[in-house]
Amino acid sequence: MTPQRISRRSLVRGSVAAAALLAASGTTARASAAERAGHAGQALDTEALQAAISDLAHPPSVSAQLRATQGSEHWYGTAGVSDVTTGRRPRPADGFRAGSVTKAFVATVVLQLWAERRVELDAPIGRRLPDLLAPHFEQITVGQLLNHTSGLPDHEGLPDDSTPEGVLRHRFDRWTPEEWVRTIPADRPLKFRPGTKQEYRGITYVLLALLIERLTGRPYGEVIRSRIVEPLALRGTLLPGDDPHLHGPHIHGYLRMTGGTLEDATVFDMSNTWGEGELVSTVDDLFRFQRALFSGRLLPPHAMAKLFTLPPDSVRMLDGSPARYSMGLQKVTVNGVTFWGKTGEVWGYRTRVFATRDGRRGFVLNYTPTPLDTDEEMAARVAAALTS
Repeated sequence: MTPQRISRRSLVRGSVAAAALLAASGTTARASAAERAGHAGQALDTEALQAAISDLAHPPSVSAQLRATQGSEHWYGTAGVSDVTTGRRPRPADGFRAGSVTKAFVATVVLQLWAERRVELDAPIGRRLPDLLAPHFEQITVGQLLNHTSGLPDHEGLPDDSTPEGVLRHRFDRWTPEEWVRTIPADRPLKFRPGTKQEYRGITYVLLALLIERLTGRPYGEVIRSRIVEPLALRGTLLPGDDPHLHGPHIHGYLRMTGGTLEDATVFDMSNTWGEGELVSTVDDLFRFQRALFSGRLLPPHAMAKLFTLPPDSVRMLDGSPARYSMGLQKVTVNGVTFWGKTGEVWGYRTRVFATRDGRRGFVLNYTPTPLDTDEEMAARVAAALTS
């Protein structure tokens, strides 16, 4: 790859999305027992949920679809169109790019391997992936990669994605995971001592996917398919590998160019998100995955605990706010209701998959914003409708 100017946008989207959702939703740190009991007894406000996704001007979006649940009640709604050319409305089995939701699948497999005693969470990654990282990075542990406390320095030499034109100019760039790891400069010091602070980083999950391959002797996508996709019958979920196309019924993603035109960004080489953001899935599949994961179907109890445990209180985000990432999920509290889940975004797509720890209240939201940068207005409206 030819080095280009670094764009920080692609490096921090997940962390910013989580922080924005927290801020936009008017979160609270604690809820009283009475508040929790009141929330548990509510029925779904389907009118509010439909209104939350129907405002496609805030943020500017082409489509939205939402599956929400409260107890035994389930609801699915859509807005906009899946394809501006045909005008077809979204459907729950339509494929889309789910971005960093990939990380929840990777983390699940790593925790499965840990539960099978095939790897230790406190093992230095250099023991399993020798000579891939600089020596002063090799002591970062598997667990620190999982919960974003690695301290790895920022990338250098990434393509410039600061404009929509730049994004599409590099849409067919091909990277190997090893090339992506090498964008972490070996001569830079760690940003902080591993385990002492938290910073959301996609590169840590590239390393974890490589770890899966080293432990199993198989491509990580095949391992995810055999351990998660096939057992749960997730028929619309796959890791696309070298294929830049979405096949079968799918949601198109679009970008608004600097001059105002709308360009289809659906076809995209996702090799620069290998291991951390290349998943293709559907609303129905992600809903099924979420319920299976939270019910304990995929992990034994001691591994499940890792999904719902944040680092100690002394570990803070770089901006000083409390840590919010566990080993695979993130925590968001809205109107006294605590959700666990994962955000995901790639150009033209955003996905939000969250539920309460008991799985009784949750949602899967996918929408297709057209600007490069948008706030969390839609996700915040959905969260408010579920918790007000």
